[in-house]
Amino acid sequence: MFLQLGASPISLGLCHRRLRKGGSAGDAAIAVSAVLCVVEPGASHLGGDAFVITHKSSDKSNLAFNGSGEAPHAANANEFSVEIDKYGFRSATVPGLVSTWFAIHEEFGLLPISELLAPAIDYAENGFPANSGFVRRISHHLKQNPDTKLFEQLGIPTDLKIGDLVIQQDLANSLKLIADEGRSAFYEGEIAVRLVAASDGWFSHQDLEKHRTRVVPPLSINYRNHLVHGQPPPSQGMILLEELKLAEGFDMANLSEADRIHMMVEAKKISFADRYDVLGDPEHVDVNVAQILSDQHIAKRRFEIDMGSANLEPAKENQEGSDTTYFLVADRDGNALSWIQSVFHGFGASWAIPNTGIIMNNRLTGFSLDPNSPNFIQPGKRPAHTLNAWTVTRPDGSLAHVGGTPGANVQVQCNFQLIVNAIDLKMSPQENAEAPRWQHLNKPGETSNIERYDGVLQIEGRYPKELQQELTKRGHDVQFLSDYGHGSAVQLLEVLENGTYIAGSDPRSEGHAAGL
Repeated sequence: MFLQLGASPISLGLCHRRLRKGGSAGDAAIAVSAVLCVVEPGASHLGGDAFVITHKSSDKSNLAFNGSGEAPHAANANEFSVEIDKYGFRSATVPGLVSTWFAIHEEFGLLPISELLAPAIDYAENGFPANSGFVRRISHHLKQNPDTKLFEQLGIPTDLKIGDLVIQQDLANSLKLIADEGRSAFYEGEIAVRLVAASDGWFSHQDLEKHRTRVVPPLSINYRNHLVHGQPPPSQGMILLEELKLAEGFDMANLSEADRIHMMVEAKKISFADRYDVLGDPEHVDVNVAQILSDQHIAKRRFEIDMGSANLEPAKENQEGSDTTYFLVADRDGNALSWIQSVFHGFGASWAIPNTGIIMNNRLTGFSLDPNSPNFIQPGKRPAHTLNAWTVTRPDGSLAHVGGTPGANVQVQCNFQLIVNAIDLKMSPQENAEAPRWQHLNKPGETSNIERYDGVLQIEGRYPKELQQELTKRGHDVQFLSDYGHGSAVQLLEVLENGTYIAGSDPRSEGHAAGL
């Protein structure tokens, strides 16, 4: 069996143990997801969301699990004046992660949920040594939100030092409830009661009871005789697929590096523009992804790419939360899960459900207050999401590639580069993970929800100076990052036609690749 992690090293050993006990890739993924909530609470938690793309080898089927939550019944535009609250329970949507555990377990589970949550319970109850990233995240969050009571709610001291033991008894108790009572413990039982009471009715019992993880076919496109599977709305996975369709009209393997980066940045701009025109919750608005990905639309948009000059027309792009964790798992049977989970901004709402140790997301801030936006806030509606993961299969349906990355709006740009590197440039997973990357962003310092901007193209320092000069000539505002300063850390798996697994893990993060 095999597993690949873009997460805390603590997760690695427990995942091996689940697989050795006869568990599936799905079992291992649930165990990893739960442990991450304990050891990396700034990036993901039980009060957050998850999106998963799965491949089942027995029938070569692919599924998209949408574990995003809805706006509570009290959340509407009239509740907010200038912008949606960034912190506190009024910034949160219904959590979807726990529901996703049980949806994945129903499809892939071989071991009982109680056994899968046991490692997370152990780390919460008996503690783990804080690493530098854990301490740094707390310090950073306190600078951003000095009045927060979050760490007091969690029982985590704010003067924590590297190596100090982190014990979270309330969280351990909550995980035990879920292990013993199942999904209902979170959405109907004691945890739900505490959330409704502590939020002064902002969340209702009906909000929680009605929530379900959506399990649907993924968005899929053909790229160079491969099928790329991505997240459907309300995820912005559509951006990745549109970028690839635009790129298919170019000989990416034989373009110069300057031409290739220029073309991809221009495709990124087009795809983001289309996203902001149409993306919302498809259960509330008509999201015509088929039209966006149609050959006619792609041909029209591809014609707009000028290979000699950057498009400097002002665009709009949300300032999205970037505290997220990605990992992937595959087993000996050929099943695989590409999994991403988040609380949106660092430590989410900076608010925990009292006496549960559960941090709530602040995903409500992903909505728009503009009534003309397809992403306009409404009760029961899911916000547009940056979270997306992907897999690639061959024409015969067999698995070829799995990958993903955290990183807010950088995700779909980074994943674009990963797939082009793997399919067009034939890079191995580790070569791909280590390859220099670029990111096209709002200019630093812009903080409002949607900004007009002409963008900055940041490239890692390992690119030659001549490349910067060539891209600058075409109109790009180019800035050098440090050699490995790109804002995302990737994890990759390639499955050869003979079934051999090859993995790669990004040196930019604490991620690991391991086989069993």
